[in-house]
Amino acid sequence: MSKNNNKNFSSNINKIKSKKFELAIYIVLRLIVFVTMIVSFFRGNYENVFLCVFSLFLFMIPNMIQRKLNIELPTTLEVIILFFIFASLILGEMQSYYIKFQYWDTMLHTINGFLCAAVGFALVELLNRQKNIKFNLSPIYLSIVAFCFSMTIGVLWEFFECGCDMFLHTDMQKDTIVHSISSTALNKSKENTPVIINDIKEVTINGEKLDIDGYLDIGLLDTMKDLFVNFIGAVIFSTIGYFYLKNGGNGKFVKRFIPRIKS
Repeated sequence: MSKNNNKNFSSNINKIKSKKFELAIYIVLRLIVFVTMIVSFFRGNYENVFLCVFSLFLFMIPNMIQRKLNIELPTTLEVIILFFIFASLILGEMQSYYIKFQYWDTMLHTINGFLCAAVGFALVELLNRQKNIKFNLSPIYLSIVAFCFSMTIGVLWEFFECGCDMFLHTDMQKDTIVHSISSTALNKSKENTPVIINDIKEVTINGEKLDIDGYLDIGLLDTMKDLFVNFIGAVIFSTIGYFYLKNGGNGKFVKRFIPRIKS
């Protein structure tokens, strides 16, 4: 057997192993969600039932994309996407991990920035590989496109969170307790000079004192924090992607996040 045949045989074996691992993760996560859905139904918690059904639908999207676009997602990318869906909806929303663990939301937004940059990078890279399309970007420009794609998705998601909080009275943009504020709305002379209030100890609304040690910021700092960690994730992958292209596409790490066209 020639070296090329040995190499192809070894590559096929690795693909089979990775697909088995991916299938095992897929089955286990779906089983957990399905059991959670049944338990929630009998407890009468229909909101959680909806979240479980929505999660099961999202689990199918990677396979739908692969069939519709005739591409193959790397195992690493697909597994991370599955865990991301599970961590955000099932653990984050249903199990209240967003409340129980201070940095759960921060972790997910950082991963989201990283993954969205990878998706944006992959979309342009797929076009670069097409021989019948005259579309060829330099490494720096492609990295910038990937970064901008990730940040755009992050901004659109914050629009979605804000819309849900305003019209559905949810609390997706978590509030932050602060001890100082500066606002021109408190300036009685109507000048564009902010009034600064420091060392806030208590807040009273409609005659009722809130049980918090400070002032309740309504979602702004949370939104800025989410966008900042999204920025960090996007910068990290865009930088890695830039050096990947500068080295002629050599490097196993980036390939774990770039889909390839099925032959």
